[in-house]
Amino acid sequence: MTTGANTPNQSALRYRFGVYEADVRAGELLREGTKIKLQEQPFQVLVVMLERPGEVISREELRQRLWPSDTFVDFDHSLNTAINKLREALRDSASNPRFIETKARRGYRFIAPVQVIDSNTAEPAPVPNSASPEPAPRARDEIFGIPRPHPRRTRILIGLIQLMYLGFYIAALANLGELTAICDRFSAGHGDQIAIVAMVTAALGIPVRLYLLTAIIFDYRKTGAKFRRMFPALFLLDELWAVSPFLLVDYIGIGLAFAATAALLYVPFSQRTLIRLTYPIE
Repeated sequence: MTTGANTPNQSALRYRFGVYEADVRAGELLREGTKIKLQEQPFQVLVVMLERPGEVISREELRQRLWPSDTFVDFDHSLNTAINKLREALRDSASNPRFIETKARRGYRFIAPVQVIDSNTAEPAPVPNSASPEPAPRARDEIFGIPRPHPRRTRILIGLIQLMYLGFYIAALANLGELTAICDRFSAGHGDQIAIVAMVTAALGIPVRLYLLTAIIFDYRKTGAKFRRMFPALFLLDELWAVSPFLLVDYIGIGLAFAATAALLYVPFSQRTLIRLTYPIE
């Protein structure tokens, strides 16, 4: 049975899209037949979108469907959390969506083709997309065969970067005497001044790294916006500390110190990309 795009498909038992299937009666999301763990609210958000693919579903409409007027809840936070959990289950991304597209200040739209299996025929049929007559755009990773990074993995990588810099700061502060001696060799007797710079920047960097690490651990949804504001200052700090491998030149040699410094010069850009993939600005 084919339903109009403006009328919720109340008789639908299952929806198919890509390798996924949503079983409305059982309240389950399946990927290639394997059940995916998904809480009730994110699943209900998915069902609302599957009823009207291609249409922009406003945040207010989602609130009315999921949270009755007599329910006291932080709606914005709850909906953001539900959308993020749903995207994680679908391995989707707000910055490069395959399924859920964010419409700024308006709501969300399901952009992938959908097949519905209704209670009368039990046969799949495409749900028309009247709001977007052209086929939904394919994501870049579908075109080029590039795997989409999982948000949990990108969070782990971001956390490891913070731990790496924390290690630099703490090691430098714990060995100031040796740091000064090494700096003297490379700066014609100005090791004290360089050591002071290292001490001050390490003291500033430690709380920043702890803040970012805590935000990643607790999956703070505004991490992307916060990082975007602090990036210029953080970039200067990271580029300064990119020369830290030279503090180990006696152990790793001058060639490896140069190679490690070259790699560290690129880390701030990698970190920014990971943050954007994990916490896009919506």
